[in-house]
Amino acid sequence: MIPNKRGTDYKSAPAGRLYQADNSAVLCLNSAALRVKKSIYSCLVLICLMTTLSAQKKNITFTDVTAKAGINFRLNYGDNSYKNIIESSGSGITIFDYNNDGLMDLYLMNGTYLEGISDPSGKKYRNAHNELYKNNGDGTFTEVSELAGIGGHQWSMAAGAIDLDKDGFQDLYVLNYGPNVFYHNNGNGTFSDITSSLGLAGPEKLNGFIKWSIGVSFWDYNHDGRLDAMVGNFLAFDPSYVSPGTPGMMPSPAEYNGQESMLYEQQTNGKFADVTKKNNLSYPDSKCMGLTVFDYDDDGDIDIFQANDHQLNFLFRNDNGIYKEVAVKSGVAANSKGIGTGSMHGSIGDIDGDGLIDILVSDLDYGALYHNIGNGLFEDITEKSGVAGAMEGKSSWGAQLFDFDNDGDLDIIAADGTAEVLISQYPLLLENDGKGNYNNAGKEHGSYFLTKRSGRSLAVWDFNNDGFLDIIISHLDKGGSPVLLRNEGNGNHWLGITLKGTDGQASAIGAKVTLATGGKEKVMVNQWATSYLANNDPRMHFGLGQQKNIDHLEVRWPDGKKEVYNNIESDRYITIQKGTGLIEK
Repeated sequence: MIPNKRGTDYKSAPAGRLYQADNSAVLCLNSAALRVKKSIYSCLVLICLMTTLSAQKKNITFTDVTAKAGINFRLNYGDNSYKNIIESSGSGITIFDYNNDGLMDLYLMNGTYLEGISDPSGKKYRNAHNELYKNNGDGTFTEVSELAGIGGHQWSMAAGAIDLDKDGFQDLYVLNYGPNVFYHNNGNGTFSDITSSLGLAGPEKLNGFIKWSIGVSFWDYNHDGRLDAMVGNFLAFDPSYVSPGTPGMMPSPAEYNGQESMLYEQQTNGKFADVTKKNNLSYPDSKCMGLTVFDYDDDGDIDIFQANDHQLNFLFRNDNGIYKEVAVKSGVAANSKGIGTGSMHGSIGDIDGDGLIDILVSDLDYGALYHNIGNGLFEDITEKSGVAGAMEGKSSWGAQLFDFDNDGDLDIIAADGTAEVLISQYPLLLENDGKGNYNNAGKEHGSYFLTKRSGRSLAVWDFNNDGFLDIIISHLDKGGSPVLLRNEGNGNHWLGITLKGTDGQASAIGAKVTLATGGKEKVMVNQWATSYLANNDPRMHFGLGQQKNIDHLEVRWPDGKKEVYNNIESDRYITIQKGTGLIEK
């Protein structure tokens, strides 16, 4: 029986005895025992804290789930050799939700037999086609290109997904070596070729040789309410040319003439007209590898960054509808040595949290990271940021700024591989320290980064909607097999945003979102065509670290109007409709 000691001074009571006081049981401890108890309590608190921190810092792992997902695509060269620049350029990747089920689908571009270019033995590959993989929502995909009617038999490089007719379904503009093709989404899982009615096939030849398109950017450049398109064209490929210096190797891009990129303006009847010269954008010998359109100088209108191969890059500043080329003046024309290298594409984002949008350009040398210092000027920080040391000698193609661990800063992924000779390189995953300094951390995050591959295009997406960004990379080696890397996550918080303007997603391209949480602001541009031959997941993605709630979120739409939303919960995808507000999902 427990002694009842009402009124007992438990501080002076014998230690180790249990007393009943009113309806409570009290275990009396002496001072030594109290110290032990405090030590045990402190240890328990420390263990709990360490467990919590461990959960917060769980190391991200990327798992190769390509086979498990049912992605069986194999890139076709048109023959069994590797001897020309078309074959070395790789194949594109486009992420879009073609059937509006809330799941991102995958479109992979393919090569084919080319008469007069491919070896005659390659005629058996005439039926090679692009492949559309429908997301089943359970981690697997089903190839449906034949059913959807968008397989095609061209040598395809890239594709832009866009809702041209504002019917709520994403159409697809496929860019080819040869005529381009525009597929209208019928809304029932099928597409129709309407290229001729739009006038978007492009010229048969440019600079004397077959037109070679590598990408497209859409936006309403003249603010007339109709969507326009700028098509990036590469070079005038002469199949008969043999390099006098290295006759046994494919010629360098520097040995060919270029082909100008073209701006198409949509007319009142829906057709597109070439307005390149009219807008001071005609550079007949340029060699575009990637177009990125965004408001780099924050003056309210959308500018154009054009990454060029073995030439200086272009930056077309938009001043009230008049374009002027200012790349040299702005500091983004060349690499840190003043050389125009084999630039691939401009990936954009705020790498150090200063609110200004910086530019990462992958190339075949050591890349370029241009830090936006305001007033339309950039500083080359490639060396001091650690990017040059990591990329040098890797020959980087597709690259992307993205937050792979949801800690709130932008990291870098790059697909690598030598061009003229099929030599594999290690892919790169560069982790941001939060201040714009990068460390090669790939080996800590998955076996893919420990294996040399010949990578080309690369897209970032969240195929399973878990809030952690996954990666799909195309390759030339191992039979042209792509790799789907699933991000296993780490417990950090996030927010995904779909922006819809007055006329849907297309009219929100170029919008700027500022998100405030935990006393810090994060800035991002709504633009998904920011990697070589690729369209990324069209949803904006913010990593939030341990911050669960967003204090406020501001959208500056392309027309300059602003909307502000407060107290938004994290760990979900939302849609913001201009003039309507936040749509819960």
